[in-house]
Amino acid sequence: MAHPVRFDDGDPLLSRVRELALRLPGAGEKVSHGRPNFVTVKVFAIYGATVKGEHRSTRWDRSLQILPDADERAALLGDERFFEPAYTATGGWVGLDLTIGRPDWDEVAELLDMSYRRTAPKRLVAELDSRD
Repeated sequence: MAHPVRFDDGDPLLSRVRELALRLPGAGEKVSHGRPNFVTVKVFAIYGATVKGEHRSTRWDRSLQILPDADERAALLGDERFFEPAYTATGGWVGLDLTIGRPDWDEVAELLDMSYRRTAPKRLVAELDSRD
């Protein structure tokens, strides 16, 4: 049984996340479990999330899940905009609610970069580093 689509392609927040994520070398997009996933050989970001106990909530549909460095995770979770998403939090992932205030797109780009570096093959990370 296919999962229902849980995003709107016309969502301006998704459009901006998509633009930032797909700038990274070898990045692509696929829909999994009804949500846009940004991938190389592994997922490095997911648009939208749920929180255990709140599966019917739409509050998290406009959020971004990323895999931060372990030493950054606690600091991120100390910020009210971040939360532990259902299913992926056990693997170290965090969610960023993009609806609290105006998103800081430089910060979002940095978070995508951090998550990408944790999941992408070394050759793609080297390609990214050569751009700087």
